[in-house]
Amino acid sequence: MRDTARAIPQQPPGPAVGPAVEPVPEPAPRRAGGPARARALLRRCWPPALIMLAGLGLWELIVALAHVPGYLLPAPSAIAADLATDWPVLEPASLVTLQEVLLGFVIAAAAGVGLATALHLSPVARRAVYPLLIGSQTVPIIVLAPILVILLGYGMAPKLVIVALICFFPIVVNGIDGLRSVDAELIRMMRTLDASRWAILRRVEFPAALPSIFSGLRIAATFAAIGAVFGEWSGSNQGLGYVMLAATPNLLTARIFAAIVLLTAIALLLFGAVSLLERIFVPWAPRGERERSDPR
Repeated sequence: MRDTARAIPQQPPGPAVGPAVEPVPEPAPRRAGGPARARALLRRCWPPALIMLAGLGLWELIVALAHVPGYLLPAPSAIAADLATDWPVLEPASLVTLQEVLLGFVIAAAAGVGLATALHLSPVARRAVYPLLIGSQTVPIIVLAPILVILLGYGMAPKLVIVALICFFPIVVNGIDGLRSVDAELIRMMRTLDASRWAILRRVEFPAALPSIFSGLRIAATFAAIGAVFGEWSGSNQGLGYVMLAATPNLLTARIFAAIVLLTAIALLLFGAVSLLERIFVPWAPRGERERSDPR
């Protein structure tokens, strides 16, 4: 028995085998809360706000020290006072102009995206129509405005056409560029999966072109108020453009500046609305990734 025990090789003791331990998952990165977002927004907004306040202060100081007459250059305080005094006149005019801006912008967005898609799907149509689009921008819109008023009357129709014409071009150009910049490998992969042309457009090309389309929409949003004013100057009896035109011969310069402030506010609101829609519908845009990674 002792010889048999010596013959059995002794195995070295191995590690103790215990119950399997599941790896602990790493905690997900915490998203910035309300205070952090507020601080980030403050960091982005205070430089332009500070420059604007400094400019307004300098403007007020120059007008006061140089004794500039109000009919030549009103001070910012006089413009703010006129906003309050003439609000019964400015409010209905602002609503009319806002309606023209929004409806014209929507028409331009629908027509621009639709035409960009059609030109992308048909290379023959793109080669035929694209040069005409570029050539149409050489005609000043201020020349077309009186002609449209003569053709369409003094109602809202010519204003909508003018706003749509001004906003149309950047939407079409950015839409075509976005649709043509899709990665060719993705399109080849869809074709290997026997996808139809409509499926490729709907699932690959159009989503990839959305950032470029929204870039064109943001540019057009800043031009929409200009188109509305041109239309109202050409022939209208309401709107902020008409208020400015009527105030000019009476030397109501403060009212003109008040109308400009309201026009700027309308353009900024439209720009902000487009940017908000981009955040909702295009969360994968590179701009959003940069903002999330950089808290500044």
